[in-house]
Amino acid sequence: MSNKPMDDANASWWTRHVSPMNSILRILLGVVWSIDGALKFYSGFAGSFLSDLQGTQQSAPSWLSGWFTFWVNVTTPNPTAVVYTVGTFEILIGLALIFGFMRKFAYAGGLVLGLLIWAIPEGFGGLYTITPQTTDIGTGILYAFAMAGLILINSAHGPSRWSVDYYLERWVPGWARIAEYSTRIFGRKKPATAPPPKAPAA
Repeated sequence: MSNKPMDDANASWWTRHVSPMNSILRILLGVVWSIDGALKFYSGFAGSFLSDLQGTQQSAPSWLSGWFTFWVNVTTPNPTAVVYTVGTFEILIGLALIFGFMRKFAYAGGLVLGLLIWAIPEGFGGLYTITPQTTDIGTGILYAFAMAGLILINSAHGPSRWSVDYYLERWVPGWARIAEYSTRIFGRKKPATAPPPKAPAA
């Protein structure tokens, strides 16, 4: 006899609501990504991006000079286009998180973009030039950790019911392969059925 109803009744509130809470976390992160992306277009950040990056280059140690010199050279021809491209990617990642669409790529893309933001405009959080004004290590690395957390959650708990992917996976063959890090719920094998007992020999 199964004890599942009794186990569910004795489970904590967090255990019983882990799936919607995971989805709420994903949606909130999507809102933050979307706002960050929109601010790239309206905050005037594009006008100061190149000078900020050049300042980061000048304060970087010699062993990082090549890294920042490369990105200054890439950005110099059209810094506004670079900022708007990053803003567009941030909005796309945010919308993908909010609606739960192609989450596998959204999580990976957000992780990579967060690391790039931390390593380029944020200058690795300025960890190589600790001063009395240094109060944090940058936001990009926190975004990257948050996206890594979503990857772990998806790997552990499987598909999210509060997502477009969840419904597409039922109608589009193979969609789970591009939407999920874990397909254990959809790909779970049925328990083996024990063979019927053999009749006693006459």
